[in-house]
Amino acid sequence: MLNFDYSIPTKIFFGKGKIDVLSDQVKKYGDRVLIVYGGGSIKKMGLYDSIINIFNDNDITYFELGGVEPNPRITKVREGIKLCIENNIELVLGVGGGSSMDTAKAIAVGRYYDGDPWDLLVDRSKVGKVMPIACIPTMAATGSEMNAVSVISNIETNEKFAVSSVDMFPKFSIMDPTYTFSLPKNQTASGIADIFSHIFENYFSSTREAFIQDRMAEALMKVCLKYGRVAMDQPDNYEARANIMWASSLAINGLLRFGKEAVWGVHTLEHELSAKYDITHGVGLAIITPYWMEYGLNDSTLYKFVELGKNVFGLESDDEYEIARGAIKETRKFFDSLELPSTLSEVGINDKQFEKMADDAVARKDIVGLMSLNANDICNIFKMAL
Repeated sequence: MLNFDYSIPTKIFFGKGKIDVLSDQVKKYGDRVLIVYGGGSIKKMGLYDSIINIFNDNDITYFELGGVEPNPRITKVREGIKLCIENNIELVLGVGGGSSMDTAKAIAVGRYYDGDPWDLLVDRSKVGKVMPIACIPTMAATGSEMNAVSVISNIETNEKFAVSSVDMFPKFSIMDPTYTFSLPKNQTASGIADIFSHIFENYFSSTREAFIQDRMAEALMKVCLKYGRVAMDQPDNYEARANIMWASSLAINGLLRFGKEAVWGVHTLEHELSAKYDITHGVGLAIITPYWMEYGLNDSTLYKFVELGKNVFGLESDDEYEIARGAIKETRKFFDSLELPSTLSEVGINDKQFEKMADDAVARKDIVGLMSLNANDICNIFKMAL
């Protein structure tokens, strides 16, 4: 196991009715709040009214930034920073899915930066002071409510980058599984695919000695397998929604990564897809992951596929390659059970930009780990997924 520093400072309030703590928690950081949200879902479910009533009853001044889109845009981040400066905002509250929470984080990290906030995504070493952040997730997917990362797209340049800082952990997050009850089936599915991929990125590591992290990862995978389809078929099943919501946070808050070398190769590939084609992140991950697995299976990586096959999918055979290939098939079957696409052509992607996307992926990041990839490898995986 590698050396690591452990700190997950976000305070979590989990369960039904936990919105009651909102005013007390906000006032620890001030009484002027920017609420960041997406479309009308938080209004339809009544969450918006609950927040506004709490703020009005407790003399908390609030401002709003709505209309955050999937694959959140840097343009919306710029709008939010302007609102923060003009209105002396003291805390940014992201309400909704990962896009709203990531936008809130990017606003908080860009508030005190003198230049354009996109600079911080291109070069995170420029990150300085960060405003206090809080989150209320209405979707289990990105785990943004308990991590220090924000992923933002630049439509003008067709780029999608991440910024992170230890100061970007939300101060607190309110996680009420009932807020995910009204989530459409396709969004529930793509969120589960995102969670599963987060677990995979930490699991498929070149570090062999992190036994406890790998067993935790396998347990979280089993949560997705057990409750994924249940949440789709029974959207108000609290047990399913609660387990998936908590798995979302644990998959990417650092617990599975501490003590390991994690490269996050699949996400690097998918960010190129959603940056160039604006597809749903979880959909892109569900498409690419089994092809990435198939491409990366060889004698040196075999042991990890065997662990996955035996410990997660319960596969048995005297032939380790049979177990490994079975694990890949079971992974695809899982995504199929969520009714997610399995090829790029299904989401309108052709091979015209594969070479550029592959070059852009390696230009941004060295993909060296359990499955080391160069531009040619990435292009080949895209072709397999076509």
